[in-house]
Amino acid sequence: MPCGDDWLNHPLGVVQGFFAQNGLNSDWEKKVTEYFKEKLKESNATKWVPSLNDVPLHYLKPNSFVKFRCMVQDMFDPEFYMGVYETVDPNTKARVLHFGKYRDIAECGPQQEVDLNSAQTTTLERQTFYCVPVPGESAWVKESYVSASQARVSPSTSYTPSRHKRSYEDDEDMDLHPSKQKDQHTGLRHTGKVGDLHGYGEPKRLETEASAGQHLNSPNCTPPLDLNFPLPGEKGPACLVKVYENWDCFKVNDIIEVYGILSVDPVLSILNNEERDSSLLDPMECMDTLEEQRVHSPPASLVPRIHVILAQKLQHINPLLPAFLKEEENKSCKFISGFMSELSPVRAELLGFLTHALLGDSLAAEYLILHLISTVYTRRDVLPLGKFTVNLSGCPRNSTFTEHIYQIIQHLVPASFRLQMTIENMNLLKLIPHKDYTANRLVSGILQLSNNTSLVIDETHLEQGQLDTPGVHNVTALGNLITWQKVDYDFNYHQMEFPCNINVLITSEGRSLLPSDCQVHLQPQIIPPNMEEYMSSLLTAVLPSVLNKFRIYLTLLRLLDYSISDEITKAVEEDFVEMRKNDPQSITADDLHRLLVVARFLSLSAGQTTLSRERWLRAKQLESLRKTRLQQQKCVNGNEL
Repeated sequence: MPCGDDWLNHPLGVVQGFFAQNGLNSDWEKKVTEYFKEKLKESNATKWVPSLNDVPLHYLKPNSFVKFRCMVQDMFDPEFYMGVYETVDPNTKARVLHFGKYRDIAECGPQQEVDLNSAQTTTLERQTFYCVPVPGESAWVKESYVSASQARVSPSTSYTPSRHKRSYEDDEDMDLHPSKQKDQHTGLRHTGKVGDLHGYGEPKRLETEASAGQHLNSPNCTPPLDLNFPLPGEKGPACLVKVYENWDCFKVNDIIEVYGILSVDPVLSILNNEERDSSLLDPMECMDTLEEQRVHSPPASLVPRIHVILAQKLQHINPLLPAFLKEEENKSCKFISGFMSELSPVRAELLGFLTHALLGDSLAAEYLILHLISTVYTRRDVLPLGKFTVNLSGCPRNSTFTEHIYQIIQHLVPASFRLQMTIENMNLLKLIPHKDYTANRLVSGILQLSNNTSLVIDETHLEQGQLDTPGVHNVTALGNLITWQKVDYDFNYHQMEFPCNINVLITSEGRSLLPSDCQVHLQPQIIPPNMEEYMSSLLTAVLPSVLNKFRIYLTLLRLLDYSISDEITKAVEEDFVEMRKNDPQSITADDLHRLLVVARFLSLSAGQTTLSRERWLRAKQLESLRKTRLQQQKCVNGNEL
């Protein structure tokens, strides 16, 4: 463990030391940041910091140093706080300077009062982010982070939860890193039922607060707080993250990791309850509605505060890779070069694994690999380049096949979600986030996902029916997400575009109702008598070490740069002209664009960061096989797929 643990257990004491040494000189704030930055560079230091993602809140000491891996779900208005304030003893007139940074409540010594009229008082500004766990984060990601943690925590005796007793999970029989956690995290999602959203409307919100609110059913009590998670069935804490500097670097839906001081002072809940007492409010003085106060100042036992000392955007959330791969660090360079040297056998094994999962269809497996490593690498005007939405048609109708395919994808990617496209779901689900002006917050929707989330849309249960107005809006939103990689959030009087980078895989019987970049018709070579048993044996047969290589492979290749040399560019142009000359109808500009995308990810899948003649010819071969298969299926069915 890093020498001395005062910075972990009593970070405010460290801050106080720097403040006492430097007084009103603002250098003390920079010194605090540098101190903790250097501490976290020590060997395994980040693993000693308890994480709110995997440690129950009541195991954490108030005002201790913690971390949190999360998505910025909403940004509240900036708030003012006393950066420096002075207290005075009414009897002795002795004055003491205090810092207000990293605190919610101004602290006073015995027999002291805050002097609000002191000339030493400085008012500063901080930004509050409402953060939630990464939506759809896979169970293997959570488990890897938990197993890597070396944090030493035990139930806190100095923190007594208020009436919102549960922090975020039912953990009565939970040990420090309990096995029960696995069951809870796998719960709804790993049964494959996450996408089985039958009849979900507004009550789609997670039941995390249900246990917290079981004893709040009195008619005089306010309803349980909605933690505003984008996906149903999510577990974990929501946090108010207080950022003191460089908050302009972050935006809604960013995945960030924050290190800071945990604030769960019960006084916050008392103050908030008093503020909501209408008898204490002067309507002329209070501009906030009661609902806004309730949402923006929830009980600290349910929504803790983190006062950020260090915060960083995450390139990815795969715990098997170094956090930042594009930085010129020896560790990252060694990791990349080491893995790239064994890339070819990993790709071959992954292709074999996915071929078995797709019932012996190696062509569909090739395209699935390209899809899983695809990412939007830039935008030209409004056109997102690099997106590769695949429509896997030919899937058995009303079968468990698509559910099992999703479960396999879950085991490979860090974050995913399965959406069953039925008439009922389209009419009832809240896909699009919208602004609630009464509570002054962004109400989440299912499409509020972080970048590089795998979204599997299952059309195999779609029946005939009538879409109502919300249903039409939802289908339109899915189409815009696929085509433009954006979601238009509803701000009542206008819509606001939020760019995204979400991998969409559509499974369907015939051609999808939604747009796609590439349709691949499934041609099963084997029909297992028991699909459940077949798919389960597939996952069981793969060694954990091999599965981890697949996970590293898919994440790493998304982050690699890619280029096409002038020589190859010229060769591709000449090839295109030649193909058009032989048969003008055989290839269009859209076909060429798709060919280039396939060639890009085909090259990257082999660990090549530039396009070669060999990969270009292989891309043409794959596209020819795919189109031939579609044409054959069209002839068989007598209608267009």
